[in-house]
Formats: sequence, structure tokens, C-alpha cells
Amino acid sequence: MMLLISIVMGIIPLLGIAWTIATGTITSVDGLFMSLILLTLSGVFFLNAYWELRDHGALAFLQKKKEAPAPAKTAAAAATPTAPKQPNAASQNKEAALKGSEG
Repeated sequence: MMLLISIVMGIIPLLGIAWTIATGTITSVDGLFMSLILLTLSGVFFLNAYWELRDHGALAFLQKKKEAPAPAKTAAAAATPTAPKQPNAASQNKEAALKGSEG
């Protein structure tokens, strides 16, 4: 019920803006400020309608879909040992220099 009331109360200020344009008073300062006030009222009621629709799940298509989690590794893939990392040439040279300085 609140959704319907919010939509109706959001449309009524828009009709007031249309009336202000139709009568030609939009060009006066009063007409401009009246239009801004009516747009603000309309925005508040439409925001309430948006929140109502979101709470009821009617806007689920607007939300980003969550990605499926990565598949877990199988027991066979997790059990396969990996080769130990081989030291690079710089660390081998450093080890050789340390051994040479010790003895």
C-alpha cells in the first residue's frame, strides 16, 4: 500500500510542474522555485517507492550477480607433490663464496 501511495504522491508534483509550464509562469522566479520545490517532493516520494521495491525484491535484476566460487582442488591434485624450488645462480655463488671464506 505504501508503494502505491508513494508513486501517486510522486506523480502529483510532476503534474504541478506541467501546470506551471502550461500557464507560462515557469519563466518567473516564483515559477522556477515552485518547480524546484515540486521536483524535490517528487524525488523524495520516488526514492521511497524505490526503497519499497528494493525491499520486496522487485529490483533484483539491477544488482550485480555474485561470481561462483572457484572449484575446490580434487584430492588427487592436492596430493601431488611439487618439485622443490631450485636456487638460482646468484644464491649458489653466494654460498660458494661463504664456503671459500670459511676454510
